[in-house]
Amino acid sequence: MTDGRITTAKLGDHGPEVGVQGLGCMGMSFAYGPVDADASRATLERALELGVTFYDTADAYGAGENERFLAPFFKAHRDEVVIATKFALSIPPDDPTRRVIRNDPPYIRQAVEASLKRLDVDVIDLYYMHRRDVNVPIEESVGTMADLVREGKVKHLGLSEVTADELRAAHAVHPIAAVQSEWSLFSRDIEPKVVPAARDLGVALVPYSPLGRGFLTGSFAKAEDLTPDDFRRQQPRFTGENATANAPLLELIRSVAKAHDASLGQIALAWVQQQATVHGLPVIPIPGTRKPSRVEENTAATRIVLTDEQLDLLDGIAAQVAGNRYADMTFTSAGRE
Repeated sequence: MTDGRITTAKLGDHGPEVGVQGLGCMGMSFAYGPVDADASRATLERALELGVTFYDTADAYGAGENERFLAPFFKAHRDEVVIATKFALSIPPDDPTRRVIRNDPPYIRQAVEASLKRLDVDVIDLYYMHRRDVNVPIEESVGTMADLVREGKVKHLGLSEVTADELRAAHAVHPIAAVQSEWSLFSRDIEPKVVPAARDLGVALVPYSPLGRGFLTGSFAKAEDLTPDDFRRQQPRFTGENATANAPLLELIRSVAKAHDASLGQIALAWVQQQATVHGLPVIPIPGTRKPSRVEENTAATRIVLTDEQLDLLDGIAAQVAGNRYADMTFTSAGRE
C-alpha cells in the first residue's frame, strides 16, 4: 500500500525538501524499554511508503547503537531519505541519569567520523549540535561544523535546544537549516523567543517529543506504568503529584479528538503541525514510534485541520502542566533564556 502519502515542505531556507512529518528513531534501540528490531524495521519501511523521508537519530542513542541499527535501511534507500544525526551529548553507561556535553572542535571532528562510519554513509544530510556547552563559544563550534560542510562530510547544519541569541550567533557563522526543540501541547517554552528568531532567519523548527513522550496519547498515566528501564521514569512530569495533576489535562484533547473522530495523539500532532501556519515558518515534527500502525496514525494527523475555536481551546493546556520536562533544565534553551 502506498496510499495516504504526506505532503512535503522545505527544511527552512537552507535545507532540503522533506516530508512534513519525520520519524524519531531513538526508541528503536534506546530509552523506551524493550525493543523489537523486526517491528522497528517494518516501521521504517512503512514510514517511507507514506512519504516520511526525514529520519532522526544521534550518536548518544544507545552509544551509537541506533545509528548502526539504521544503517542498512539508509543504505537500501539512500537517495530517498534525509539523514539527521547529532553530536555533543554522551550518557555514561554506568549512570544513565548523567549527561556529558562537549562542543570543542577536536571532539566534533572525532564525532562526525564515528557517525559516518556507524551510518555507513559518505555524507550526513543534517548534522545537529545536540546540546550546548556554554564553555565553548558557539561561533567556534559552528565554525568547525561549517568546515565539515566545506569538506563534504555534512550537507546542512542544525542546532538543538539553543536560545534565540545562540541561534542568531550561529547563523551569522553559517546558515542553520533547522532548530530541534521539544514542542507540544505540554511544552511551549520556545514560542516567545526561539520561534520568532527561527522565522526571521528562515530556519525550520523540528519539534521532538510532539506527543509529550507518549503521555499525550494516553498510553500511560504515570511513571509506574512504564518498565523499569524506561527513562521517562526519571522525568518530573510523569511522577507523583505531577502525574496526577497532568492526567486530567488530556480531557480537553479528548473532546477535540471526538469532534474529528481521531485519536488523542492525532490531535496533539495536528496541533504541532498547524503551528507552521500559526507562526509562519516550516514545522517538521519527528514523533517516534516502533510500530507501523502508529506511523499510519501519525501521518494521518497531517490531514487534520483544527478550527480556530479548537486551537483556542487547546491553547491553555501548557500553562497548567505540573513539573519540568527534565529534572535538570540547564541543558535546555528554556534553562538559559
